[in-house]
Amino acid sequence: MASAPKILCAGIAVQDIVMRVENFPPPGAKVPASEFIITGGGCAANAALAVARLGGRAAFAGPLGGNNDAVSERILADLAAEGVDCSGVARVDGGTASVSLILLDAAGEKSIATRRGKGLGRTLPANAARLVADADAVLVDNRFPEFVTAVCRTAQTRKIPVVIDLDLATKPDDALLELGTHVIASTEALRATTGFGEPATALRCLADHMTGFLAVTDGANGVYWLDGDNLRHLPAFKVATIDTLGAGDTFHAAFTLAIAEGRDLTAALRFASAAAALKCTTFGGAAGSPRRADVDEFLKTN
Repeated sequence: MASAPKILCAGIAVQDIVMRVENFPPPGAKVPASEFIITGGGCAANAALAVARLGGRAAFAGPLGGNNDAVSERILADLAAEGVDCSGVARVDGGTASVSLILLDAAGEKSIATRRGKGLGRTLPANAARLVADADAVLVDNRFPEFVTAVCRTAQTRKIPVVIDLDLATKPDDALLELGTHVIASTEALRATTGFGEPATALRCLADHMTGFLAVTDGANGVYWLDGDNLRHLPAFKVATIDTLGAGDTFHAAFTLAIAEGRDLTAALRFASAAAALKCTTFGGAAGSPRRADVDEFLKTN
């Protein structure tokens, strides 16, 4: 671990309350749940946990509620238990972290209700230079753009990889995206950002505004990316899907770690795809993120 790359994951952390049901309930109905867990969530926090499990040195930075916010306290305790460095967290007196209630059906699809956090949106890192001083790569989501923009600008001066998880719809010319050496979007966010549903057209729309690597994850359809002006595709690994919650965050984490380890793009995407596929085979959202040995073994036989 001492020589493993350090990945700083910056952005949002939430608490997830997850239940597994056979089918989503119609309005006014009750359904039994077969499994239940309270676990950490949020793109950046999930990614930090995944990095730690995959053998990297993980740090999380982002705004959370003050010491009186029990949700924030639990989020930090859970991350610390996984070996994640949380010294870069900005605690906001009177602020609260978000909480999501998530139902997972028999196919692993999800239905989510979220109580948004309060008082965190305009928070900035206390010292962005210190956050990235010993990082080998930075991974950010775009849920707290002001916070992560400060991190990305500082990382840019160190010329280290800056991977942006385009999780929230924005504008194609969003200045944050221009700071990324690699931008990987979800299908939903890319479609809402560009207005195009076809991967090649949507990615080329973004490419008009930035020069970095561009890709989009599309669940069971795999990942698409631009190689020059050509669209390339890596199919998803076929697994028995139980829980897709956190799969995209695991993908981003594994990709960033692989890039920091010096792997080429195709190898990094394959490693990320394997990690995300394994996450889908385990219930528990981010708590189901795989270990490095399991991913390596999976890749030997798939």
